[in-house]
Amino acid sequence: MTNGTATTDLDARLEAHRVELTGYCYRMLGSSFEAEDAVQDTMVRAWRSYDKFEGRSSLRSWLYRIATNVCLDMLTAGNKRARPMDLTESTPLAQAALSPRPDNTWLEPMPDSRMLPTPADPAEAAVAKESVRLAFMAALQQLPAKQRAVLILREVLAWKASEVAELLDTSVASVNSALQRARATLAERQQPGADASVSDPLDEEQQKLLERYVAAFEGYDMSALTALLHEDAIMTMPPFDLWLTGADDITGFMTTLGAPCANSRLVPVEVNGLPGFAQYKPDPEAGGFTPWAVQVLEISDDRITGFHCFLDTERWFPLFGLPLRLEAETDQVEQGA
Repeated sequence: MTNGTATTDLDARLEAHRVELTGYCYRMLGSSFEAEDAVQDTMVRAWRSYDKFEGRSSLRSWLYRIATNVCLDMLTAGNKRARPMDLTESTPLAQAALSPRPDNTWLEPMPDSRMLPTPADPAEAAVAKESVRLAFMAALQQLPAKQRAVLILREVLAWKASEVAELLDTSVASVNSALQRARATLAERQQPGADASVSDPLDEEQQKLLERYVAAFEGYDMSALTALLHEDAIMTMPPFDLWLTGADDITGFMTTLGAPCANSRLVPVEVNGLPGFAQYKPDPEAGGFTPWAVQVLEISDDRITGFHCFLDTERWFPLFGLPLRLEAETDQVEQGA
């Protein structure tokens, strides 16, 4: 085998693990862009040190070891990404103010296609989606970095305690103890939205709920939207730390500060194991529609419980493979990611 062929073969073998490694690093870091940087760093390190890989473990296990070390290094700064409800109290509409915080404050959205492989087992796919939903991701951020790694490897990826111990250079007893502490912390810190129950795939009622949501939002019909929202529904808008609770405050915001969103267009996206939409807002100057938000919806008991709008469209729309403009006559586009 020539060196060129060997290099191509190694590149392909490494690349085959990119999506699942991205999902792992995303769960560890809470940032879509940092996760992709971590995976790229992992690939470079693996490529450079492959001649030292002795095959005592599988290539996959070796890559996870490298990726874990990369993530632990990135987490030494101690930054815990969060959602607005993790940082402040809910704000009544009458006191609503849009105060942004730096990008590195926030838990970030991630397209399913970039982090969730397609396993043959539907049950495995469902677990994978549940483990990247916003509420679970926010809870993970409360854990110390090594406990986070143990919980993900043991409970999401179904590694054996002995395999995790080998990866982390520790004992099985230490792994089991870390997992027990991580579970206890998550149980104590149930997050808003953690009870969201989204079927995989969406069941018929959930599909109809989304269709009614699109009609209500694009028509800016607040009565119809109110009927779809749970009484304790939450709306967030990172990078602003404002969050609102209840249909009255949510629809009140949409008809006041959010009024320019009337007559928007929604394009479906698959994000964080949940249904979502790319929202394009009317452009009064140039016509057509411009990006405004990636919306992530949480659903429980056939009502929308969470309505999360990520507004940094210059970052999010390219990540999702979405165009940065819709023409006036275009109501829908194919999702690119």
